[in-house]
Amino acid sequence: METSIIPSRTIFHNTSSNEIVDFDFKVDSDIDFKALCYFVATGFFLGDTTQFKKIKALLPASTIDLENGKIKKQESRWKWHYTPQDISLKEAVEQFRHLFDKITKDQIQERKVIVPLSGGLDSRTQAAVLGKYDNVISYCYQFEDGINENQYGEAIAKVQQFEHHSFIIPRSYLWGVIDELADLNRCLSDFTHPRPMAIKEKLGEMGDLFFLGHWGDVLFDDMRVDENLSETEQVNFLYKKLIKKGGVDLAEELWKTWGLEGKFVDCFKAELTDKLAEIKIDNLNAKIRAFKSLYWAPRWTSTNLCVWQDVGQVELPYYHDEMCKFICTLPEKYLAGRQIQIEYLKQVAPDLAKIPWQSYHPKNLYNYESYYSLSNFPLRAMNNLKRTVNHKFLKKRPITLRNWEIQFQGHENDVQLRKHIFDNKAFEELVPREIAERIYKNFIEGDSVWFSHPLSMLLTLSVFANKRSY
Repeated sequence: METSIIPSRTIFHNTSSNEIVDFDFKVDSDIDFKALCYFVATGFFLGDTTQFKKIKALLPASTIDLENGKIKKQESRWKWHYTPQDISLKEAVEQFRHLFDKITKDQIQERKVIVPLSGGLDSRTQAAVLGKYDNVISYCYQFEDGINENQYGEAIAKVQQFEHHSFIIPRSYLWGVIDELADLNRCLSDFTHPRPMAIKEKLGEMGDLFFLGHWGDVLFDDMRVDENLSETEQVNFLYKKLIKKGGVDLAEELWKTWGLEGKFVDCFKAELTDKLAEIKIDNLNAKIRAFKSLYWAPRWTSTNLCVWQDVGQVELPYYHDEMCKFICTLPEKYLAGRQIQIEYLKQVAPDLAKIPWQSYHPKNLYNYESYYSLSNFPLRAMNNLKRTVNHKFLKKRPITLRNWEIQFQGHENDVQLRKHIFDNKAFEELVPREIAERIYKNFIEGDSVWFSHPLSMLLTLSVFANKRSY
């Protein structure tokens, strides 16, 4: 059997029996505390690790030899590289157009397609390629009390004449679905990011196939890394990209609590050094993209695909093996700044290109470069002033911008948080109560942004400990 270059599902195997297995919270295996510390710091499990020492994930782009259900050998079948073609931007866009059309046709066939739309570029390119198909339903969602993100999806759907549905992700939805979500994502990711969980059943009623645009923003952009960095500087750059606010502080506390040897940061950077060294690419932007596609995509992004996979089939054009191979042949100068996707949209769907780009609102793909110009400064200043006045002087509820705000803030959320973190004996055996109390107190009374990730990790570990103790 073979695994994809970017797998959309994680396949697990037991290193003791050499068998492919279903993930089991109660598996007879010791907990991998080092892997948990890396997880706490970054939000995903690194490499083939899981919460258990004996349970590992099959690696991407691998060939696995099986005999009587047991793994005889697992080896790499393809490696990321950087072999740029000597082509123009126009030629690169035309090659992308041809490949994107082909992949889309192969993936959707004659099925009823469901496509999520947002204010970014990845779903917009999908809307463009789907314009020639009839059997398409689109949807979008935004937070309760959040910014009007639905306006972008609605505008795109109107241009393409898709049947469209807009949703509001309500506050406190998490607590009614957290056990189900834990069974789906196996606590290999936190619970604050998979927002579609709030509308999962409604999505399942729409059609046959979810056509998702994940990872396009990584493949078709540069990594903003200086090509002249030393090896040590490369590791430090990657380290800063991977760790979450407050994650290292909690990881270091748990590292000491669990009696692991050495220092967390030193061991984690050594791990990154080894993994970077295995990627034989000289161009640093291409190298960092390869690292993220090898480790971040399959162990974080793919983990949360479980929500869609539970109610329908999922296809991802940017995950396709041929798309990954294509990226390795594109000059970095054309990937920088999303140029290929922007030019593609201008060519095949100019009306979509005229819709504001959320990151540069109200600018679109034709004039977004003027967003930071002096002429646009008054508009940006006015928007900032309006938010300040609404919050500080008119005492309006701040606009919800981040996932954790609808799940952790407010009385109802606080009651549920305290229940999960402080009323769980299995969790207290895993994480000392004083650590949980400190993180919670700092989130409530101090810097909630900084402590939102550690709090989310504590919640994830709490649910994991509870599932394991059932």
